[in-house]
This record gives sequence, C-alpha cells and structure tokens, in this order.
Amino acid sequence: MTTRPLPRDTGAMRRTIALFVLLALLCLPWADIAIHTLAPGRELGRLAQGLLWPQWPTTRTLGEAIAATLAFAFQGVALGAVAGFGLALIYRRRAVRWLAASLRAVHELFWALLFIQLFGLSTLAGVLAIAVPYAGIFAKVYGELFEETDPAPRQALPTNASRLSSLMFTTLPQAWPNLAAYTRYRLECGIRSSAVLGFIGLPTLGYHLESLLRQGFYAEAAPFFYALLILIATQHRWCRGWMIPALLLAALWWLPPVAPVNASLIWQFLTYDIVPAPLRSGVDAWPWLADLWQSQLWPGLVNTLVLAILSLVVMGLLGVMLFPSVSRLFGNRWTRGLSHGVLVVLRSLPEYLLAFIALILLGPSMLPAIIALGLHNGAIIAHLIGQYSNTLVLRDDAARGVNRYFFEVLPRQFRLFLAFSLYRFETVIRETAILGMLGIPTLGFFIDSAFAEFRFDRAVLLLVASAILNIGVDGFARRIRRRLHLQQQVQVC
Repeated sequence: MTTRPLPRDTGAMRRTIALFVLLALLCLPWADIAIHTLAPGRELGRLAQGLLWPQWPTTRTLGEAIAATLAFAFQGVALGAVAGFGLALIYRRRAVRWLAASLRAVHELFWALLFIQLFGLSTLAGVLAIAVPYAGIFAKVYGELFEETDPAPRQALPTNASRLSSLMFTTLPQAWPNLAAYTRYRLECGIRSSAVLGFIGLPTLGYHLESLLRQGFYAEAAPFFYALLILIATQHRWCRGWMIPALLLAALWWLPPVAPVNASLIWQFLTYDIVPAPLRSGVDAWPWLADLWQSQLWPGLVNTLVLAILSLVVMGLLGVMLFPSVSRLFGNRWTRGLSHGVLVVLRSLPEYLLAFIALILLGPSMLPAIIALGLHNGAIIAHLIGQYSNTLVLRDDAARGVNRYFFEVLPRQFRLFLAFSLYRFETVIRETAILGMLGIPTLGFFIDSAFAEFRFDRAVLLLVASAILNIGVDGFARRIRRRLHLQQQVQVC
C-alpha cells in the first residue's frame, strides 16, 4: 500500500469536515438516542461479570461452532475470490464495474435472507451470502491492482503474444504480492461475516452468541465471544502458506456447500413471488408504490442516512483521539501495548455483534448502533493513523505532549485522517442498513420485516433501494476524495 505525494488543500478539507459536523448536528433532532433500559449500569455489570467468569460449554459444542464459522468463511471467500478474479480481468468494461458495485452494495446478511428463500437454511445459502458481495469487492480491488502494474513488461512482449501470456508473465507476477495480501485480509473479514450469519440461524459462533446474549446468559456466551476474538486476532499467524489450501479442503469436507433444491419453488420465487403485487394482479401499481414510499422507503432512507452521518462524526472523533495511544511518538511501550490490545478487540468484533450487545444494555434506539459503528470504525482509523504516524521524523527540539499532538503530528496526519474517514463512510452505510435487523428503523428493519411477512416483492424493492443508496454514497465519497486529492488505497472492510 503506497501513498503518493499530494497537493495541500487543508482549507477545503476543513470545510468538508465542518460540513459533516453540521449535518450531524442537523440530524440530531431526527435521531432517537434515548436509553430505554431501567438499569443499564447493572446490566453492564452482569455482562462484565460473565466475561470475567465464563462458563465453558462442552468441547464438542464450541469446536463445532468454530469449525462451522471457519468453513463458511473459507468457502465463501474462496468462491468470491475466484469470481472476483474473473470479473477483474474485464473490469475496465462499464457494465462489469456496475455489476461489481451492485453485488458489493448489498450486505451479506441481506444476501443470506435472499438465498435462504431459495435453498433453505443450508450451507450453500451461507457460502453464497459471503461469496456474492465479496466477488464484487474482489473484482474492484483486483481490477485496480491490475491497472496499477507497470505496463513496460507488457509492451516488451512479442506482438503476437496472447492475452493469457501477457497476464501470466507480466501482470500477475507484479500484482501477486498485493493480491495475496488483500485476499488474506479479506479472509479476516470473512470470519466476521461468517460469525454474523449465525444471527439468522446458521450454526456459526454468532448463533450461540445471539441466543445466549438475548437470554442474558453472559457467562455462557463468553467462551464463544472469546473464541471469535481469538480467531480473528490471530488469523494472520495460523492462516499462511500451505495452511490455506489445507484449511479450504477441510472446510469443504466439514460442511459441503450443498442444499436441497426444489426447482419449481425457485422458479416460483424468481418469476412470481418477487414480482410487485399490483403487477401480479393486473391493477394500478401507483397506490402500492406510494404506500411503500411513505410508510417504509422514505423513513428507512432518512433513518439510514441520519444514523450513518452521526456514526461518521463519532468515528472520526474517536479516531483522532485514540491514534496517539498506539503511536511511538507518544506514551511508552506499556501504554502502547495496552492500547493496541484494546483497538484489536474493537476492530476485530463485527459491528452487528457490538450493536447487539449495546442494544441489550441500552434498549432499542439509534444509540447502540452509533456506539457500535463509532467504536469499530474509530478503532480502525486510530490504528491506521497511528501506524502511519510511526513513519514521521520529528526534529530533536520538537514539542512534546499536547503541543506535539496539535502542532506537530495531527496537521501532518490530517489528510490521511480525512481519506480514511471517507473510505470508512462507504462501509458505514452498508452496516447502517443491516443494523435495522436489530429493530432500528433503517432500511434493514423494513427489509427484514418484509422477509418475515413473506412479502418478497417489497423486500426485493427495498433491497434495490439499499443498493442504490450504497452506490450513490460510494460515488459521492469518491468524488470528494478526488476533489481533495485523497487517493490513497485503504485495505479496510
């Protein structure tokens, strides 16, 4: 990952930050950030007690949950990488870029809800739920890595050399280190996604966490929580080299991606169930669309944007406040080690799980989602800026303490901070929509309700609206980055 010299335009960047802060202040009257539980402190104490004194399940139960989590992750990421690689070879075509953007714009949980209607609560549904959006992500990243390779080796090939030869002997060798590094990183994200699939019934670690936490059995849930955390935090150590294909084969053996297929039901779903009800009945569709817009689509869009903007500001504040704690320019080895451990925990846990825990503690409102999105993404930004700040070289007589932070380090990291924040904003929009499944009235709430009521025509239309919103925010953030000359590639999910 390289950073290019960039022109300075701090005035425009400060105006951009001021705009987002102003939007967040304007969003506050629309946001429900009340605490609806009677004694959140007491519940937090019970949670802490459960984490400190866990009650361990049988080895078989915990082992099967870990194995299922890894099986879904390895299979989904592998299938997504293969499909994404194929799309990346023709990524310059506009239709392919739009297809990839559409695939990655829909969250894995939404894809899972869709595939469950086709294949039931099966391994195939879970694998495809990860593979499909990851294919869109891989296509974009792989395609951009291919475009950044040095063209000189390709130009040196004989004129009659095939495209396959050009790929195998010039493009792929140059891009391979970055391709491999990003694929390993995406596997870490896949483990998080696999765990979250348990919240809709698939037998991963998230399944046990959801059922135990919802009942208040915090001590019983703690081992599954620790297992997920250890899997993600140590993934870079045990998943390398020859272990990757071996683990993939083990995943295929443990949970083969199969499902009972009923062709007639699938055909009915694709040709009848998802067709808008007025079109099936041959009546005027406008009243149906108007009711859907007024009762679900418009409120869902507004709440999704309100939650995302508030989370963006909280995320940014936490990022700039926490990055000194892991920088060599501040503190000592012990404080940096402790802070690094805290950030690893916060950025390793899925936002959905953090929001679910906060929801139990604080009750149903936007506040749990804001806390979850702010903590997870703020930890990622703090980690990234802290790592970059370690490359700074200060004068021997440079200021120390607070003056060093405000006048030496923060001004130099300001551009990186804004670039990372805008990249994360695209992810926040995706996660904001899905957090509606926890009861927050974003688009995800209405999508989940439509699936639960078997109103698949409404569910698909709301999914399309969610995808369009994600694509629109992605283009908006990309335009701001281009206008402010913030073009760093950031490998964060």
